[in-house]
Amino acid sequence: MIIRFKNFSQFLYIFFAFLSLNIFFFSTDKVEAKSFDVNNIEISKPFEINFDKNKVIDDGFIKAFSTLISTIIVSSDQAIIKGTKLAEIKGMIESFSVKEEKFIDDIYYVNLGVTFNKKKIFNYLENKNIFPSVPNRKKFLLLPIIIEEKNDNLIIFSESNLFNNWNEYNKKTYLLEYLLPTEDLEDLNLIKKNYDIIEKYNFKEITKKYNLDDSIVTLIFKNDDNIRILSRITIEDKEVLKNLSFSDIDLDDKNDTTDLIEKLKISYEDHWKIFNRINTSIKLPIFIRLDSNDNLKISNFEKILNEINLIYDYFVLKFDKNYIHYQIIFNGTPDIFLKLMKDRNFVFSTQNKTWILQ
Repeated sequence: MIIRFKNFSQFLYIFFAFLSLNIFFFSTDKVEAKSFDVNNIEISKPFEINFDKNKVIDDGFIKAFSTLISTIIVSSDQAIIKGTKLAEIKGMIESFSVKEEKFIDDIYYVNLGVTFNKKKIFNYLENKNIFPSVPNRKKFLLLPIIIEEKNDNLIIFSESNLFNNWNEYNKKTYLLEYLLPTEDLEDLNLIKKNYDIIEKYNFKEITKKYNLDDSIVTLIFKNDDNIRILSRITIEDKEVLKNLSFSDIDLDDKNDTTDLIEKLKISYEDHWKIFNRINTSIKLPIFIRLDSNDNLKISNFEKILNEINLIYDYFVLKFDKNYIHYQIIFNGTPDIFLKLMKDRNFVFSTQNKTWILQ
């Protein structure tokens, strides 16, 4: 029996090598505009008699879809998407590619890259009454401060387990990266000086040192095992206060601290997603005219249209020897569109219904 199994394994390996060239779902590295790319999806399966590579790839599609959804919708909406059927997921895929595959000790390993059609993803979420977000990555300065209310004591910098372990816990789907401040005696004295007004203090004297526009000051008020957390989140000079409370948490316990870090990071990820949310129910038609003889401007214009996430779609209405007329479907207001384009050095004359690119 052992000899027969080894012979079969050798035969199956040869068959597997041939099969890798003939998957039912065509694999390609081609990436169309207006798409979501999800890379480094790793799947492994035992290489047994009933091994089916197509099922492994299917598992990769499901994992890639879950990864994408985790980056573009808030945590409270993710449960709604959890039961999405494989057939629906495949219908939103533009292409996929096998980045790496290997066979080690009767285990098949594959690394996939999957490209999803952005319009189809947005339509699917809109039908579920879910608004997605632009998956922008961002770095924040994080300043966590523990306030022991019983004895008016501050725990800050490396004295805090929260501070020491904050960047130890991360997920691939997290969009936020955190910079922790250095242990500065001047900063410590400044915080102690403002202890009595710490909930109102804006901390700008500290945060401005780090050349980051965005910051989160996390004030953790500890009372026995109950804690209240006030987060002062600053994004582009806009400040928001968020309050959370938890019970039965021991900040000296590593497991409790890790659990709290996870909950705080999810809360901050959700706030960032809401800040970058796209209202896909708004589909504003914008009409634009370009000089048809300026090929470089046309090329750059379409490149920018492909890069802006708030652009749902665009197409050429008509063209002649003088002009090309575009229609753009935009998930936002005209002012937002004009600002986005101006930031990319495109300015329009908007006096008529059809705007002219200058």
